[in-house]
Amino acid sequence: MPINVTIDADELKALLAIREEHAALLLESDKLRSTLRLVSAERDLAEERLRAYRRELFGAKSEARELDQLGLFNEAEALAANTTPAQEDTSETTAGALKRKKRGHRKPLDPDLPREVVRHELAEAERFCANDGHALVEIGVETSEQLDVIPEQVRVIQHQPVKYACPCCDLGIKVTPAPLRIIPRGLLTESALAWIATGKYQFGMPIYRQAGLLRRFGGDISSNTLAASMVRVGLATQPVINLMRDMLLDAELIYCDETTFQVLKEQGRKPETKSYLWAQMTGSGIPIRCFTYTPGRGAKLADKLFAGIRQGAVLMTDGYEPYNGISEQYQLVHLGCWAHSRRYFVKAEDNVPKAARSSDLLATRFIRLIGKLFAAEARSETWTAERRQRLRQRYSARVLNVIENLRLEQSSGVVPQSLLGKALTYLREQWPKLTRYVSNGDWPISNNPCENSIRPFVVGRRGWMFADTVDGANASANIYTLVETCKANGIDPYSYLTWLFQRLPLAENVDDYDALLPWKMPADPR
Repeated sequence: MPINVTIDADELKALLAIREEHAALLLESDKLRSTLRLVSAERDLAEERLRAYRRELFGAKSEARELDQLGLFNEAEALAANTTPAQEDTSETTAGALKRKKRGHRKPLDPDLPREVVRHELAEAERFCANDGHALVEIGVETSEQLDVIPEQVRVIQHQPVKYACPCCDLGIKVTPAPLRIIPRGLLTESALAWIATGKYQFGMPIYRQAGLLRRFGGDISSNTLAASMVRVGLATQPVINLMRDMLLDAELIYCDETTFQVLKEQGRKPETKSYLWAQMTGSGIPIRCFTYTPGRGAKLADKLFAGIRQGAVLMTDGYEPYNGISEQYQLVHLGCWAHSRRYFVKAEDNVPKAARSSDLLATRFIRLIGKLFAAEARSETWTAERRQRLRQRYSARVLNVIENLRLEQSSGVVPQSLLGKALTYLREQWPKLTRYVSNGDWPISNNPCENSIRPFVVGRRGWMFADTVDGANASANIYTLVETCKANGIDPYSYLTWLFQRLPLAENVDDYDALLPWKMPADPR
């Protein structure tokens, strides 16, 4: 039987009030839970940033990981075994142990170096046999070699233009014209200028240290004089630099990267304001390395570096936004850098405490997959472009699919502001450019070659720290261009700069400057 319960108005009001109070408490509890989750997430992000800063200050800089590289090579070869035609030599595809150089074996000294023989003989009183007293005879020598260094020799070249006169009158006086110099009335010879330039721009030795080194050998010249000389010769090479840039922009493949460059005396800017040095290099044709100073990093400044570039060329860069506009403006094939993408995941992995790391860590899984892409490239480094493309399409494309599926599965559960979230965001935004390389065997997987070319500047910057003036910054960029291009072509920078500085004053037209390009220096430049 149904039970009828009678509730008067006051009880109903009380029940409704209790219900409303309970609902308010539930709502407040939900708000507190949301606030707690937000505060916890912010705390985790703050702790992650703190760990990142600590690692940046005190941690190791290497991104190397202990991966089973041999296993990656073998896997790439197993999946791409049918990519090699029957007529091709398949010896490269045979999996074998990685060869390591034996330690303890000293590299022999260059046989072309001059030798001075020093004979070590026994005293005549000791050249007798201890058993029967007979005189000892020479039966051979035991040869060992040491490398000896003769310190730099500083000397003075004294120029004496000869005067001639007519013995019969006072009107026939003639003076032998002085040879043209790259710095008119300069205190330093061309070889001395080349020595200072290579010391700073090839070996990272600041000018003031070179001045101190010269004083050891009697060359007491102020560092200001040396610095001013470097600015003058650096600016004097501009016509040669312009020709090199024209050839670079005509290449089918170009790399580009940039780094900070502090210039103290820039008009309208504070001394501590950041400027930039841009590095551009060819990936096809003659190896050319071009460095350019700019007072900023905006799209307008970046666009000037590519004015006149060949339409349809391939451009390899990192994810800096202005490169996208440049590639669209000049209709370039824009490639993304897998080394940069991997770097984000390495930072995310490094900020996880070692005790909490495992092979199932999401950042580690991405690093391992990206490692497979690089392992395939390392294995096919000496292959033809067609053969490498087949490997990429049959193996690398599958790895890319795994990476993309893993990103889609895991992105929703990662805080976007975290290091791992930033890594996934970079991967998502750069994905079309990152995957484009598999369609052509000649296209690179990363921008590492350009980063390697800019490294000498970064190392040198630690020593000399900044440029004083804009002219000094432009001169430094020019000399870095010449030095690094020489190194890329297997040319000794000192020999080339000496040869160039001697001939630059004689150049009058484009053909003359064209003959002074680094790779056109004769084998014997004397």
